[in-house]
Amino acid sequence: MAKNALQAQLLKAGLVDSKKAKKISKQSAHAKRTGNSEDAEVKKALAEAQAQKVAKDQKLNQQKQQILEEKTLKANVIQMIKQHQITDTQGEITYQFVDEAKVKKINVTQKLYDQIVAGHVVIARLEDGYALLPRPLADRINAKLEGFIVVSNDKAEDEPAEDDPYAAYVIPDDLMW
Repeated sequence: MAKNALQAQLLKAGLVDSKKAKKISKQSAHAKRTGNSEDAEVKKALAEAQAQKVAKDQKLNQQKQQILEEKTLKANVIQMIKQHQITDTQGEITYQFVDEAKVKKINVTQKLYDQIVAGHVVIARLEDGYALLPRPLADRINAKLEGFIVVSNDKAEDEPAEDDPYAAYVIPDDLMW
């Protein structure tokens, strides 16, 4: 006897004999018990796709987290600069420096000018302008995130190279034009 309506119809039409119908039904029952190999392949492909999606999502989350940490760090540095900048800087002496291949000028007092030249005070980029910071704070900021310090007169940078032919000619930093 046929187990389903389709087998019964095929037997009545004479397209399939009873032996073949039994064989097909046994094969389908065996496939159900042992697990169809096509189903296993589909499940395996689905698991691989799921694993790839999870890996991709984790990578995107890491990138978003990194961007968020960078923004937070940048905001913290800006806040540090705003809180600790030297406020009364307006003076009659112009200090010129290079920022992004452009010569910039700020007016400072003689005392601040001397401190900038000596390296005790540093010029840092702050939003659209510049701020003057004490050297220890500038070193901490530069350790956290580079790119904010514009002028830092370190004595280590001023040491001449061994094969410099102009090493004997010292150019003063506080040369006024």
